[in-house]
Amino acid sequence: MKIGLVIYGSLDTLSGGYMYDRMLVDYLRAQGDTVEIISLPWRNYAAHLTDNFTFKLPSGLDILIQDELNHPSLIRANRKPHPYPIISLVHHLRCSELRPKWQNDLYRIVEKKYLQSVDGFIYNSKTTKAVVNELIGNRLPEVVAFPPTDRFEKEISEEEIEERSKKKDLRILFLGNVIERKGLITLLQAMRLSTFDFRLDIVGSLVTDPIYAKQMEDFVMSNGLSSVVTFHGALNDQPLIDKLRAAHVLVVPSSYEGFGIVYLEGMGFGLPAIGTMAGAASEVIDDGVTGFLIQPGNARGLADQLQLLSERRDILLEMSLAARSRYLRQPKWSQTAGRIREFLLSFLG
Repeated sequence: MKIGLVIYGSLDTLSGGYMYDRMLVDYLRAQGDTVEIISLPWRNYAAHLTDNFTFKLPSGLDILIQDELNHPSLIRANRKPHPYPIISLVHHLRCSELRPKWQNDLYRIVEKKYLQSVDGFIYNSKTTKAVVNELIGNRLPEVVAFPPTDRFEKEISEEEIEERSKKKDLRILFLGNVIERKGLITLLQAMRLSTFDFRLDIVGSLVTDPIYAKQMEDFVMSNGLSSVVTFHGALNDQPLIDKLRAAHVLVVPSSYEGFGIVYLEGMGFGLPAIGTMAGAASEVIDDGVTGFLIQPGNARGLADQLQLLSERRDILLEMSLAARSRYLRQPKWSQTAGRIREFLLSFLG
């Protein structure tokens, strides 16, 4: 197959959605397919809408995949009839994120118009599928293909998890770009309320939203948390593995997640995960078994759950082992990507 993939910016961007796209491209190429990356520049939403005056669908393809993140740029180019099938890869809808209603009402109009312009869908979760179906009443071909969570080849033993659970300070890991949607402020507010000994490592880009990142750094400084909270910036490969192996619990209290790859990646290292009830985190986290689910913004509830894990190491150990078991039940990426490829081939007869 000759496949195109439309994205914003670089495929090497460190985020769960870009990792999904990157590993899908690697898989398809390994099967002998040709994949062309069509990259549009990152700009603000209004500027992306102006791409409709200039962007045209590339020629010479059998099928085109569009990351739904690019929706504001693609509506005019997607006018039917299409020269080949166009498939939207949906990680989550912009209009599902937490923001003022008037803004989401605007985004919903634009996204609906885009979603109605394609020929099929790849969804990263059942939640994302349900949200799209509710918006457009979809009857187009679709496949749910859970994100890759087995990119790390390292394994952790039950013995190592048990030894780690005995270490005194509760080691908390936040893993995600430091942007408002990821809910870092909720975690920092919880830490301010806490009375137990802890260390918090924040791993994620500080340049994606530098204004918000600076606000978080200022919050840490002004609330006397500098000695126990460390901003590491974006990490990958062995430095990231080291943080995952050293932590006791992963906390990413996002206002919305289309899936939450990070929760399962943490579970691969025996980390109970704490997320929120908004979005698809509940597809990964079994509340009270492999982690906890809180309401977005509930710092007091988060502090209480972390205190429980700090004081009751027997519960921490039980949840850590349950988290590892949950990870081991997740389908391997090769299986998931194989389903995507079969789905794409179905459009070509």
